[in-house]
Amino acid sequence: MGKRSRMTVMAVVGMTVGAATVGLALSPSVTAAPASAGNKIVTVLAPLNGSTVGGTAWAKLRGNKLDMHMSAQGLVAGMPHAAHIHFGATAAHECPTLALDTNKDGRLSTVEGVPAYGPVAISLTTSGDTSPASVLAVSRFDSAANGAIGYHRMAIPATTSLVKSLHKGQGVLVIHGVDYNGNGVYDGAAGMSELDPTLPREATDPAACGVLR
Repeated sequence: MGKRSRMTVMAVVGMTVGAATVGLALSPSVTAAPASAGNKIVTVLAPLNGSTVGGTAWAKLRGNKLDMHMSAQGLVAGMPHAAHIHFGATAAHECPTLALDTNKDGRLSTVEGVPAYGPVAISLTTSGDTSPASVLAVSRFDSAANGAIGYHRMAIPATTSLVKSLHKGQGVLVIHGVDYNGNGVYDGAAGMSELDPTLPREATDPAACGVLR
């Protein structure tokens, strides 16, 4: 794919979907949080959908705010990777498996994973809004230069109920963006996203997941 095509894909993927849209996700090596801190939650990110993504993340809970730190490697270099904290009261509070692959195509879509991790509760954008309304504000997510993400953002707002759920180990961190055909960009080779038919599925499928505990 040429430079112009790649820029077009980036522009299309950057379109923001409304808050009602079901959520999208991140991964390896952040400095480990102190094990004794009861107000810290930690996770190790494991790959999904055959990706090579791995990483770690931790957050410090301060009232109705959280300071988020995460690191991931093995991502599609130079392409946007949406990342979110998911939570749903009726979700299983876990990372999805292929048992949720309802269409039996051997891949997990974002929507197929919702029974495991729930809808988006926080959008881990690099700037601006962090609510579910920014679920697909891809221009404000990390573009993984050199295939890696180092994310640090302080005082992210969270509801009281979400903070309580995070303390219970019920939040799930997900990073999105999978290069199924290995050509270095998101394209329509795997079909289009169920979240928005104008977006490549590669841009929105989950690439890594970890339960925050």
